[in-house]
Amino acid sequence: MQEKIEQLTAELLTKNPQMSAGRALVWIELLWSDFESTAAKAGYDYRGADYTENLVRQLITSYGDKLHEFAGRNPKYAHLFDVSDDMMQ
Repeated sequence: MQEKIEQLTAELLTKNPQMSAGRALVWIELLWSDFESTAAKAGYDYRGADYTENLVRQLITSYGDKLHEFAGRNPKYAHLFDVSDDMMQ
């Protein structure tokens, strides 16, 4: 699964060059875990890592270049683009 995360992180970096590698990794892990936990809470059967990978890839394709805009409008995720911390390095 780590290989899938790394590939998706690279895809997000290509789609949104404003992000650092650390930020992109956080977003991919957040999207991945959020989807899997939401599906589990809703009672859906686990569909596997390939299914989650495809969903996250669709999100990158559709919204990857706009994630920084979303974070700026949503205080829950604003810390992901706080340039004062070391994740931007």
